[in-house]
Amino acid sequence: MRIEDSGLVMPLRPDVTTVGRGRGVDIRLDDPSVSRLHAEIVRRGPYVYVVDMGLSRNGTRVNGRPIARRVLEDGDVVSFGTARVRMGGIPREEVDPDVELRRAVAPELTRREVDVLTSLCRPALSDEAFVAPATAREIAADLVVTEAAVKQHLLRLYQKFRIPEGANRRTRLANEVIAMGLVRPLPPVHVPQQNSRPVDGRPPGEIRRPGHPAAGGHPGHVTRPTTAAGRRAS
Repeated sequence: MRIEDSGLVMPLRPDVTTVGRGRGVDIRLDDPSVSRLHAEIVRRGPYVYVVDMGLSRNGTRVNGRPIARRVLEDGDVVSFGTARVRMGGIPREEVDPDVELRRAVAPELTRREVDVLTSLCRPALSDEAFVAPATAREIAADLVVTEAAVKQHLLRLYQKFRIPEGANRRTRLANEVIAMGLVRPLPPVHVPQQNSRPVDGRPPGEIRRPGHPAAGGHPGHVTRPTTAAGRRAS
């Protein structure tokens, strides 16, 4: 992998290479559009494919096309946010790169397992560029159950979704769940502007005439202003 901005060439690991802006990734891209854990590049024999982690609104592209996961060919340009890299040294195989890898069929889930997955993915589906999935403790507090019970559910979910042991296991699970469409992004929260307009619809600071319903008078009745001497103005 050659980083286009710097020209630095980074070798891929034999199995999975993590890419992102965080300190714990294998290939670190110092770009604000890149998530802390943005994507993985997976090697399976002579084949190499990239997997977007699904937790970034900036996404991953191959040769300009947004992808979820895609087989790579020698010379492909992969964009993580706005950071671009070029892949090299990939053996040529008769694989159609335009076909994304078929996703696995979602396993059967209990109602409680769906609740755990929803709570797990809720932070990741916020409007932030990257937010880590919920921890077992946070899920337990959300569902009002014990942390031990949540950990048991997570272990069964790892098995059902075939998530191998290792680092970022919760993130891998959340990525699979989001990619399969089992949980959906949360709708944006619209916060009304404060003090932009009173309830009666008048602009702020407007002086109400005496007799206006909002000023305590009767509808349709307007009190004429008086002069300084107390006489009613004509």
